[in-house]
Amino acid sequence: MTVAAAGRARAAASGFRAQRRRTALIAWLFAVPFVAIFAVFMLGPLLGSFAMSFTDLGVKDLRSPFAVNFIAFDNFVALFQDELFLRSIVNTFYFVIVGIPLTMAAGLVLAVALNSGIDRFRAVFRVGYYTPVVTSIVAVAVVWRFILQDSGLMNTVLAWVGIDGPDWLNDPVWAMPSIIAMAVWRNMGTLMIIFLAGLQAIPRELYEAAEVDGAGTWRRFSGITLPLMRPTLLLGAVLLSVGFLQVFEEPFVMTQGGPLNSTLTISYYVYSQFGYGDYSLASAAAYVLFAFIAALSAVQFRLLRSKDN
Repeated sequence: MTVAAAGRARAAASGFRAQRRRTALIAWLFAVPFVAIFAVFMLGPLLGSFAMSFTDLGVKDLRSPFAVNFIAFDNFVALFQDELFLRSIVNTFYFVIVGIPLTMAAGLVLAVALNSGIDRFRAVFRVGYYTPVVTSIVAVAVVWRFILQDSGLMNTVLAWVGIDGPDWLNDPVWAMPSIIAMAVWRNMGTLMIIFLAGLQAIPRELYEAAEVDGAGTWRRFSGITLPLMRPTLLLGAVLLSVGFLQVFEEPFVMTQGGPLNSTLTISYYVYSQFGYGDYSLASAAAYVLFAFIAALSAVQFRLLRSKDN
């Protein structure tokens, strides 16, 4: 390589590095507004609440928040000695363990039907099933509360066939199943869209080859659809579990955590503690909820991740 050629190569490399620096600078300039907003309104409060969970900060300390006492893990110990908090954990996991499989099953059935069994008016069905997702949760919960009250539409329909329905939202046995039913109806549209995208990504040639080999509908579904849908099922399960573990609006609007705390969830417990002015205990409960979300997500990744990974 001649001296001139080497000089041109160094100049080209220097120009490339300068271009990369300019590109990075422009990218950071565009990112600065988001980073600033995230730091002020999300990262700052997150770190503040985490520190708060190790103190005895209460409503009386708002005028002097830096004069509070550091109490280490006392708030977390107190939480697991509080029967009300333990009840909220049981209720939340009841909601999750029952609600997630039902919602995923309903979403998958709808997605399969729209992908293969329904040809005409497919777009209409998609919009119809997805409409509850974009509807205000408060409006949805209020409508369901009127449907499920003692003299509501549900019991009126049951009375037509001679069944005396319970007071769904005021019965400790039926209150949580009623909220689960509403949550399944509202959230299955989201999973339907996600699962439909996953189904449409599966090559049609696989189904045609399996059909030629004599595989029936169930064999094609269990041998082709479910294995190839594992990443999509994982995404749906993780998104749904994060939302269901934080369930708040449904019991807040429909039952206010009752009757007899049968619909009290962890998020509702956190809200109640903030209302009582016990900010440090509420923060500790929120981070216990965060730990549950992280643990459940890890288990789901372990169980549903693709075998290739």
